[in-house]
Amino acid sequence: MSSELSKIWLSSPHMGGQEQEFVAKAFKENWIAPLGPNVNGFEADLEDYLGKNKHIAVLSSGTAAIHLALVQLGVSEGDEVICQSFTFCGSANPIMYQGATPIFVDSEASTWNICPKALETAILDRIAKGKTPKAIIPVHLYGMPYLVEEVAAVARKYDIPIIEDAAESLGSTFKSKSCGTFGDFAALSFNGNKIITTSGGGALVCKDKVSKEKTVYFSTQARDSAPHYQHSEIGFNYRMSNISAGIGRGQMLVLDEHVALRRGMHEFYKTLFEDIDGVEVLSEPSEDYFSNHWLSAILVHPDKTEGIDREQLRLHLDTYNIESRPLWKPMHLQPVFANMPYYGNKVAEELFANGLCLPSGSNLTYEDRERIKSAILEVFKK
Repeated sequence: MSSELSKIWLSSPHMGGQEQEFVAKAFKENWIAPLGPNVNGFEADLEDYLGKNKHIAVLSSGTAAIHLALVQLGVSEGDEVICQSFTFCGSANPIMYQGATPIFVDSEASTWNICPKALETAILDRIAKGKTPKAIIPVHLYGMPYLVEEVAAVARKYDIPIIEDAAESLGSTFKSKSCGTFGDFAALSFNGNKIITTSGGGALVCKDKVSKEKTVYFSTQARDSAPHYQHSEIGFNYRMSNISAGIGRGQMLVLDEHVALRRGMHEFYKTLFEDIDGVEVLSEPSEDYFSNHWLSAILVHPDKTEGIDREQLRLHLDTYNIESRPLWKPMHLQPVFANMPYYGNKVAEELFANGLCLPSGSNLTYEDRERIKSAILEVFKK
């Protein structure tokens, strides 16, 4: 059956129409480089959007942004950095790039993000072992803001900087303040599946102009100010191209529209599952939270669904050529991180065992929704 139906993707790129104008202008003016008017303009657009005097450097990926935040915080070999376990590997891998050790922490059940109690337990134990963590990396997973105030209180108590992983949460807010503005640094992502895309790309949100300039310096191979190529520090080839930034400028024009459409998909799933016992849709825990619902995600509880589980639903959707995906496999369960410390219980493990991401794109049609709805209702025989 699936070969006869067009693919419904989990989250595919959605162009707004003006991206090609910015790109064409770059070609016309021969700005085919990791600098140029689109780079400057995209950074300015993002700074205007996030506000609060933020300074932003656009880069090749969100992972690169986290890496350069760690570099600027002085994280090096032998150091430890606390990282939310329930996340994509891009949050954790840069810690290893620096020769440091990731210390993984469990989630809490309301937002699925880092648990403040487990976070403090981890910090106290690492201090007792002689290592105060150099940074904390919490994540706004699937666009849902983490417990911002509680995590910030723990970080302040032990004077540990926060690198806010806002890769999935551009357009989300907590108490009307934008995600990406809560940390000492924050990482954004514009990968092909994100709320807006530059085909591949990211950005580091900095608190001041000096940090932004340092980010640009490190992202362009740490070249010293000299007429020849001279390097006093190790740098990286992480700067975003003027072409990619042109796509980003066009995407910024439709960002709010994309957020509204993704939130509409979330409402679609809430309505669809409201009469199905044993299925829980990830939703904001209070009015303080505003999620872009980058991905709509559910938990399927087999003990309440007459034995139907996440995997049964995923496989059935696949027969209709509908892409869905299990939630992130926690980092502390990944083979590459198997020997790293972990603090918490089994919240992240249970989320992975029972959770599923459903098609959430801002470009899904009425017909797409009807096919998704029909397939889901078949599984639950509604």
